[in-house]
Amino acid sequence: MTLLTRRHLLAGGAALAVARPGISRAADRPALSHGLQSGDVSGDSAVVWARADRPARAVIEWATTERFQDIQGGVFIDALPESDLTVKAALPGRPPDQEIFYRVRLQSLAEPALLGEPLVGRFRSAPASRRDVSFCWSGDTVGQGWGIDESRGGMTIYAAIQRNRPDFFLHSGDTIYADGPIQAEVRLPDGSLWRNIVTEEKAEPAETLAEFRGAYKYNLLDRNLLAMNRAVPILAQWDDHEVTNNWWPGEPLTRPEHLRKRYEAGNSLVLAARAARAFHEYMPMRFAPAEPGRVYRTISYGPLLDVFLLDMRSYRGPNGANDETEESARTQFLGPAQVAWLKRELKASRATWKAIAADMPLGLVVTYDTDRNVGSEAVAQGDGPPLGRELEIAGLLRFIRDEEIRNTVWFTADVHYTAAHYYDPNKARFQDFAPFWEFVSGPLHAGTFGPNRLDDTFGPQLRFQKAPEGGRQNLSPAEGYQFFGHVAIEGATRRMTVTLKDAADTALWSTVIDPA
Repeated sequence: MTLLTRRHLLAGGAALAVARPGISRAADRPALSHGLQSGDVSGDSAVVWARADRPARAVIEWATTERFQDIQGGVFIDALPESDLTVKAALPGRPPDQEIFYRVRLQSLAEPALLGEPLVGRFRSAPASRRDVSFCWSGDTVGQGWGIDESRGGMTIYAAIQRNRPDFFLHSGDTIYADGPIQAEVRLPDGSLWRNIVTEEKAEPAETLAEFRGAYKYNLLDRNLLAMNRAVPILAQWDDHEVTNNWWPGEPLTRPEHLRKRYEAGNSLVLAARAARAFHEYMPMRFAPAEPGRVYRTISYGPLLDVFLLDMRSYRGPNGANDETEESARTQFLGPAQVAWLKRELKASRATWKAIAADMPLGLVVTYDTDRNVGSEAVAQGDGPPLGRELEIAGLLRFIRDEEIRNTVWFTADVHYTAAHYYDPNKARFQDFAPFWEFVSGPLHAGTFGPNRLDDTFGPQLRFQKAPEGGRQNLSPAEGYQFFGHVAIEGATRRMTVTLKDAADTALWSTVIDPA
């Protein structure tokens, strides 16, 4: 990646303009194939992303006006087959609390005089003062075979999120369903047909690197998601379906569902290595050169909000009974390094609100092997004192209380319905923690399931939920049970308002939380 000055950008553009032939060569010009994305916007960083349709040089410039009359700087970076023609770059030197416009144009590597048509995206940089801040969150996209049906408007929930004009969108995991193939048609209970866009790379569960990449490209065929990506930055996490359902590191691929999917790989790490590469190629997230595969990180969004994005998948011990009485390698969920990072970052935070972005809920029981109805996939393993993975979480919650870390709120997805849980130590088996909220939302565009059973270990009290009734499961997006959440923090009062919404942007439930 090379930094460009404004003079270099303008001079280069002028030179290329002079060299252009007089006749159109549209087919020879490189094109942006899957829109634009921005992400990980904080006080000192923002990442922009694009993909070319052939090897090309991506020239990225940014300005504070939509007409680019005040180009502030830019970079160029080459889109090459090694990264599946994706590029992402940090934009340095941005002013705080400013509407930023970024423009990406491709230059042919074979014939530098040929330029593709530019695309423009936008985001708002993080504030340095106490202005109002808002974000949306949800998870689970294109799951259970529910793909893009253009006759039904595609993935319309993304348009609803964009209408809320959040500062950013937190994708809480299952950004793709690598293990979920897409068929052309699905018969609905009312007799109508759900008609999916189909692609070769989504015809089977992903196992090759090309198939994992293809799952991301499939989602980016949706016009609602493309429009939101150009207007709203993303903070991305991953969970299990970026690899395969309910995986843990090193898991042998021998469960009945693995055998049905006919994986040739012997264990989950083979899939995870390819999946992680595709995830980092297609998500507009920053990375540390020393840890290129790391997902957990802190995003500081001004004096009112810090976001702590967790990785509850990569460092866990084996999924199993989850009933150990002492901590060990088997009871790890976040793992020692990530727990130490989270404690350190929470203690150092000076933001009013500490949003802990978890890819799985703390107090809902989730079954690991659904064919045989055994094992624990998440933290909770059933009522009673802390056992198994709950021991690690108990230690974290005790630390938050003892260090007097105020205003922690947990946001999550995973279970494919929406709910609000208030964790009350007075009603818990383990009581060494301060009360806190956990909000669940999703799916974005997948089958709707639930509700799951609450585990009383940490005393979660159900304040709201919307899930399928009458035992129905895997409801299609056509039934309207798709959900996201909206968070608004007032600059003047520092109050946080959390609203749970559906795909029609209807407010289902809301609460106001005063800062401590």
